[in-house]
Amino acid sequence: MERGKRIKAGDVRTASRLIRDIEDSIPEAKLTIKHIFPYTGKAQVVGITGSPGAGKSTIVDGLIETSRKKEKTVGVLAVDPTSPFTGGATLGDRIRMQRHSEDIGVFIRSLATRGSLGGLSKAVGDAIHVMDAMGKDVIFVETVGTGQQEVEIIHYAHTVVVVLVPGMGDEIQAIKAGIMEIADVFVVNKADRDGAAKLQRELMTMIEMSPIPPGGWRPPVVTIRNSFKPEEFDQDIQTLSSKVHEHYEYLISSDLIGDRQRRKRLHELNEALRYSILEPVLGMLVKTGELDSMVEKILKKESDPSTLAEEIARKYLQGCF
Repeated sequence: MERGKRIKAGDVRTASRLIRDIEDSIPEAKLTIKHIFPYTGKAQVVGITGSPGAGKSTIVDGLIETSRKKEKTVGVLAVDPTSPFTGGATLGDRIRMQRHSEDIGVFIRSLATRGSLGGLSKAVGDAIHVMDAMGKDVIFVETVGTGQQEVEIIHYAHTVVVVLVPGMGDEIQAIKAGIMEIADVFVVNKADRDGAAKLQRELMTMIEMSPIPPGGWRPPVVTIRNSFKPEEFDQDIQTLSSKVHEHYEYLISSDLIGDRQRRKRLHELNEALRYSILEPVLGMLVKTGELDSMVEKILKKESDPSTLAEEIARKYLQGCF
């Protein structure tokens, strides 16, 4: 397939069009993903998650710079809120990380959430495959920042970096959202603010209390100071980059990298089943008007969601019941 060949050659225009087609659910896009899939699985995927306004984009920008100094090629997927008018990302590639826009070793792409509840786009998995097949050494996935649903990033990344900011209630969020379970590295950003030391102490206390087995990975807490003081900021970003690399090396040396890959593939299979089975069935129900009829039955208490779902399953999945 010609488009697949251009992707493997690193063609940015072809990759951008393919990611757009993936977002728009164009059938031909799936065929291209099938073609390039055997060439994926080589890139290091790093998820950057946290609350809106935590400074994730600034940190990603710094990590790009650090990676490029190590002569690594970089892909960035920045997941943004969906425009209610166009369905596209409300923040564009060009206003993010502008100093890297002319670097041929960096490919930055925005994705719209389009109703996805987990702080990620439904297209993010396939978009990662595109950048992976292009030969990118490291891929950063920055989530939209929707609070307690941020845990979805764990299905895509080898290393998850959770960014917290003092004075934004992040201490409570870290406990409530299950973020302790997904974080491989914590970042206390804007660490020159009041409350940064307190937040750092509380994180370290929670980590100490966590049931981490002997020899297991203990998430470090990295503080990053004011980005308007370049020397301090660059030094802190270097520390963060080292910890991310250290975690990736830990996964490899402890043979846990296979577990992460297996989890990613299981999630991809679940999503593929949803796309191939659930969505066509829902589309048929909408087309025939059955979906509206079922909603009316539920409203009138003539039936319930479980019973109706079982009826649909028996109808469309013959032999499974």
